[in-house]
Amino acid sequence: MRVILINTSERIGGAAIAANRLMEALKAQGIKAKMLVRDKQTTQSTVVPLKPNWRMVGQFVWERVVIWAANRFSKRNLFAVDIANMGNDITSLPEFQQADIIHLHWVNQGMLSLKGIRRILDSGKPVVWTMHDMWPCTGICHYSRRCDHYRTECHNCPYLAGGRRHKDLSTRIFRRKQALYAGRQIHFVTCSQWLEGQARQSALLRGMPICSIPNAINTNLFRPHDKAAARRKLHLPEDKRLMLFGSVKITDKRKGIDYLVQSCQLLAKEHPELREQLAVVAFGRNSQQLGSLLPFQVYPLDFVTGDHQLVDIYNAVDLFATPSLEDNLPNTIMEAMACGTPCVGFNVGGIPEMIDHLHNGYVATYRSAEDFANGIYWLLTEPGYDSLCEQAARKAATHYAESVVAKQYIDLYNKL
Repeated sequence: MRVILINTSERIGGAAIAANRLMEALKAQGIKAKMLVRDKQTTQSTVVPLKPNWRMVGQFVWERVVIWAANRFSKRNLFAVDIANMGNDITSLPEFQQADIIHLHWVNQGMLSLKGIRRILDSGKPVVWTMHDMWPCTGICHYSRRCDHYRTECHNCPYLAGGRRHKDLSTRIFRRKQALYAGRQIHFVTCSQWLEGQARQSALLRGMPICSIPNAINTNLFRPHDKAAARRKLHLPEDKRLMLFGSVKITDKRKGIDYLVQSCQLLAKEHPELREQLAVVAFGRNSQQLGSLLPFQVYPLDFVTGDHQLVDIYNAVDLFATPSLEDNLPNTIMEAMACGTPCVGFNVGGIPEMIDHLHNGYVATYRSAEDFANGIYWLLTEPGYDSLCEQAARKAATHYAESVVAKQYIDLYNKL
C-alpha cells in the first residue's frame, strides 16, 4: 500500500511534527509512505517538496491581502483564519498518481486551495483528512472559540471587523466548502475526542464519516532518562526545582503566556520560598523575554536542534506547564508525558483527554490563574510525585506509541 501524506510544512508547527511522525510510524509497519510538503526542512528522502517558485509566494501573499481587505484593512487575526483561495494542483505529480491513499493534514497558507482539493477528490482516490484544528469544519477559522455559527452556517465572523450577517467572507467560504464536500466521501480523522465532538456538530460535515485517532510519538526515543545527567548536559542547575514552558512562539497569546505570568506571580506571593527554589526553563522563539515577566530565574533555550535535545529538556525538568487557551492534542504534552514528566494544563480542547487529573498531572479550571498556580504547587509538593511520573510515561506508551497509532490508521486505510 502506498500512502501520501500532505502538509504545508515538514517540521514547523504541531501538525507538521505529527504528520512526520505518522509517516515514520507507517513506514515501520511496512507501509510505503511519503510526505508531500511546500516547505521542507530536512534531507529526509521520503519527504517530497513542491518545486519552489515565485508563484507560491504570490499565492500566500494574495490570500493574506484578501483577508486583510475583508477585515477592513486591519492586521488583527490575519493569521487566525484561512480562505484557501490560492494553492497548488498536486494531482499531476508522480507521488500523487502512485499513491493508493491520499492523506491530507494541515494544508493552509497557500499549500492547497479549495479548487486543488476538488481536483484531489475528482481523482477518485480514497481521501483521509486528519483535522489538526477546526478549519475543515468551519468557514475560515482554525478555532471557533465561543462562536457556534459553523453548526448552521458561518456568518458575522468574530475574526472579521464589522462582518455582515450571511454576507461576510466566512459565509462565502463556508458555502464553497459546502459545495466542495457535497456528495463526497472524505473520511475525517480528529486527533482528539474533543475535536471529534466539534466536527460532528458542523453543518459542513453532516453525514460524513468521522473518527478519532491520536497523534503518534516514538516512545523508544521519548522516554525517561536520568534527570541529573540531562541537567548537566543542558547546563541547568541541579539544586532547583525546574518548570518547563515551551511554544513555537513564547509570546503567542493563544498559548496562555498571560496566565503563566499571573500564576507565577501568585506562587511567588503565596509561597515566597519558591523564589529561590523554583526556576523556569523556556524553549521557543522570544523565550528570553520571559526573564523580565516572571518572579523566578528563567533559563531560555531559544533554539532546539531536534528531538534528541527535546528529550533532554523534558527529562531535565520536574513538570511541564501548558496554559494554552486553544488546543487540540498538543505534541508538547505527549512528549513530556512520554519522558515521565507530569503536566499541568487548562481544561480545554483535548488536554483533559491526555492529562488524567491527579493521576498523572493536573487539569486546571479554564482561564483560572489561581487554579493553574494550585496545579503547579501540587505537582511540586505531591508526596506521590514518582508515581505521577510513572503514570505519565505509561499513558503515553499505551495510547500514543507509534505502533498503536499506526495500526489504527492502517485499519482505516484497509477499509477504504
